[in-house]
Amino acid sequence: MPAASSSSISNRFKSLRTDNRYLLTSHARSGLASKVFYDFADAIKMPEKKLASIINLSSRTISNYKEKKKKLEPIYSEHLLKLIALYKKGEDIFGNIDEFNYWLNKPFWNSGVKPVDWISTSGGVDLISEEIDKMAQGYPV
Repeated sequence: MPAASSSSISNRFKSLRTDNRYLLTSHARSGLASKVFYDFADAIKMPEKKLASIINLSSRTISNYKEKKKKLEPIYSEHLLKLIALYKKGEDIFGNIDEFNYWLNKPFWNSGVKPVDWISTSGGVDLISEEIDKMAQGYPV
């Protein structure tokens, strides 16, 4: 398995304990700074508008959060934290963000559905995380 670089998702977001459901929920309830959103979009090489859409915000709304230095509401914070956890896992299993992004955009389950299609809901993020766990254990996905 490749060593984590200093710019890895795990290193960039190590202060956010996404590996523990209680701590993840506590962070979410407190609300995340909008800076986390922008840092994450940069780290995963995703346009901010697309990431905003995935967590069900408009790009204008997230921009307003940034301008007003307002924290994200708990529901958006939780979704973003789950995405961070998913990308940490994906980077760990696939070796880097580019490979994980490639996998996210490939159809799976012998259908036209891509994993990325599921991550617009919290439950969908959980589902994709479970699929990655299965892959890590050697099960075909």
